Amino acid sequence: MTPDQALAAMTALIEPGRAEGMAAYHKVPRRYLGIANPALNELTKEWRGRLSVDERVALADTLWQTDIFEARLAAAKLLTQARIRPDDAVWALITSWVPDFDSWAIADHACMAGQKRLIADPSRLDEVEAWTRADSHWTRRAAMVITLPWTKQNHPKPADAAIRERVLGWAAGYVRDENWFIQKSVGWWLRDLGKHDPDRVRAFMSENGSRMKPFARREAEKNLPTL
Repeated sequence: MTPDQALAAMTALIEPGRAEGMAAYHKVPRRYLGIANPALNELTKEWRGRLSVDERVALADTLWQTDIFEARLAAAKLLTQARIRPDDAVWALITSWVPDFDSWAIADHACMAGQKRLIADPSRLDEVEAWTRADSHWTRRAAMVITLPWTKQNHPKPADAAIRERVLGWAAGYVRDENWFIQKSVGWWLRDLGKHDPDRVRAFMSENGSRMKPFARREAEKNLPTL
């Protein structure tokens, strides 16, 4: 499949009048086609089923470079899959996108693809940790979003528990950052963890909560059961 064919298939899914609303909602100046997410999901699912990994990487790279909103989402969706072997090229492409992040929707879709590759090879956390020291708040935020799978276990294995503590260490440093998106990312991470390990969230909040913005504290404590 050529990039032109992919864009033509996407263009066929445009809903008249939708692009204007998307542009107003996302507030980032770029081209919006006006495609509903379920339709984009179906299209990229079909592409994943018939393209090789190398073909998907090449197409995702080209779609990302267009800077079209839905094309960037499609690029991420093309690479969102638990089992990909080999996946070094996939991980390399996803991480190459991180400096381009300027929109939570695009960043979150790319991070969802990255989550699968991080679970496949947790040693990649060393690379992610470097993001926590980036100048861009979007890059710093991505370190929290891409590690969200480690909030999900009720009884994590020792290696996963160690990763959870590692990320909580990053979060403890982030609470001093007043950027809204960074505060939100900490609250989000703790909110999800609260469903599975509320005691650890309480301990974190006892030590760090006073430094968090009120909205982030509320987010972090949203799923804590009442004592």
